[in-house]
Amino acid sequence: MRASHPAGAFGGSNLEGMWQAVEELRSRFEKRAGTRAGKGEVRAAVLALLAERPMHGYQVIREIEKRSGGSWKPSAGSVYPTLQLLADEGTISAEESNGRKIYSLTEAGREEVAAHHGAAPWDPETTTAGTASLPRAGMELAQAAAQVGRTGSPDQVRQAVAVLDEARRRLYGILAQD
Repeated sequence: MRASHPAGAFGGSNLEGMWQAVEELRSRFEKRAGTRAGKGEVRAAVLALLAERPMHGYQVIREIEKRSGGSWKPSAGSVYPTLQLLADEGTISAEESNGRKIYSLTEAGREEVAAHHGAAPWDPETTTAGTASLPRAGMELAQAAAQVGRTGSPDQVRQAVAVLDEARRRLYGILAQD
């Protein structure tokens, strides 16, 4: 059952306008939290994983998804060509085992990993793929705000608006830091 709120409960806009804003925010975050990686990130991910242990292609895909917290699941159409390219370059080698190709680093592959200090695309400090947690957090915040809007009392809605206003100010404060 929806709680009824005065028209100005969400910063001067009506409740329907608030829902529209939450849906727009959610759709923007969902688009940004997609599974596309930047140029070279699939290669870096494959090398980082194979530096730990030999794997077959499907294991690589699952492990990237797991380590990125589900925000990045590369397709077989990006992983398998990358594995083939790395094999052609001599960076990795492939051996048949139980009907699957198991890939492992060659000496050249170990040198490439060492040159990049083992950086992996899912690590927040190394590349933009690590920023995938921000859209997810924003989406979860929008969902919580929507829940308060649907079921909260007018006082709870006012408190939620104050929290969201403070969060917005603090986020801009982060950008203002040197």
